[in-house]
Amino acid sequence: MSMQGPKTKALYEQAKQLIPYGVNSNFRYWGDDDTLVIVKGEGAYVWDADGKRYIDYRLGFGPVILGHAYPPVVERVREAAANGTVFAWTTPAEIELAQRITRMTGVEMVRLSNTGTEATMHALRLARACTGRERFIKFEGAYHGMYDYALYSTASSNQLKLLGTTRHPRPAPVSAGIPRRIDEYVISLPFNDFERLEETITAHWGDIAAVLFEPIMGNAASIMPRPGFLEKIRELCDRYGIVMIMDEVKTGFRVARGGAQEYFGVRADLVTYAKALGNGFPIAAIGGKRDVMMAAEPGFFALGGTYTGNAIGTAAANATLEVMEKEPVIETIFKRGEALMDGIAEILTRMDIPHVVIGPPSMFGVIITQEEPYDFRGYLRSDTELSEAIFMELNYRGVQPDADNREPWFLCYSLSEEDVAETLQVFEDAVLAVKKRL
Repeated sequence: MSMQGPKTKALYEQAKQLIPYGVNSNFRYWGDDDTLVIVKGEGAYVWDADGKRYIDYRLGFGPVILGHAYPPVVERVREAAANGTVFAWTTPAEIELAQRITRMTGVEMVRLSNTGTEATMHALRLARACTGRERFIKFEGAYHGMYDYALYSTASSNQLKLLGTTRHPRPAPVSAGIPRRIDEYVISLPFNDFERLEETITAHWGDIAAVLFEPIMGNAASIMPRPGFLEKIRELCDRYGIVMIMDEVKTGFRVARGGAQEYFGVRADLVTYAKALGNGFPIAAIGGKRDVMMAAEPGFFALGGTYTGNAIGTAAANATLEVMEKEPVIETIFKRGEALMDGIAEILTRMDIPHVVIGPPSMFGVIITQEEPYDFRGYLRSDTELSEAIFMELNYRGVQPDADNREPWFLCYSLSEEDVAETLQVFEDAVLAVKKRL
């Protein structure tokens, strides 16, 4: 079975002649028979080149918080573009956006960038500048962007043996082309392991500039932090003068208006935002405490980019956050998400398939497993083959979560109760179809 109709197939064959593997991000490649060409998005739906409609739970990997082509955002962008798109100076819209971000999240200062990769990369550099140290801690299964320092032990590390032992974890590169010496700066640890975290920081704090982490494992099926784990990171960073960097590229403006800092009640020194900030337009930000942010001193520190604060992304972000401040966006998404989580759990229980449905309702994970995982190693012991079979069957039937369940189900404000009901009916049909083939 192929997801591609004839028009989609023809377009994809054209793409392969000019674009490596026919995609501009490897995460979009599902193989030669199932990689789609999308021609339109509106609200909670996307359509492929053959006109097939999907209820979209990928939402561009999470950015689309309101809905595709959301009119207030599109109109604000159209107005901004008519007055110029990029300038070599600060604009009033950038100031307005900084005010909105600080008001909603509680960070003291903001610098804009274009992507989550840029934001986490610059945040790590800020931490090194502030501390005079060079190494940093990240957690296994966490993805922080497409730069060399971050591409170790991510969710793409699908072999336990490459991660070392739990007692002696090692950073595993997930791409060719990374210089071997880079791993000297990366300390990779299991998520939710209080003992290993404290032991490592106590032994090596003099070399550690930052702890860089996703508060929810948004690239490992939304594994949640155990009670007290984020507080433990905060305590150790305070004790040893380490910069705490909370990567909210996925959770920011999605799990609460103030992001994961509000959701968990834990404050970081630096926070990175992207994705939901602009409802699908490319914009990101670094926020944080004034004393850390002011390390970005012109002439001594490199933090910038030609398109940072561009009029298009800034307009989209201002429009998105304005809607989120005025309307019950998070509340509505959570209501729909809770219904989906409960319904999916009920179906899998009735079908006698062991599972957990975890994470916040706006970006939850579905894992086929006997035991809830609390770190990436636990996730790797789940039944990913059965999960992929069910999720691919959903895609064939017009409901589109990512086939790889490491990616959560993302929900948008435009998703209706009727969409939820349709999704649950299709989910039940898909599970039945997969079980018949087993």
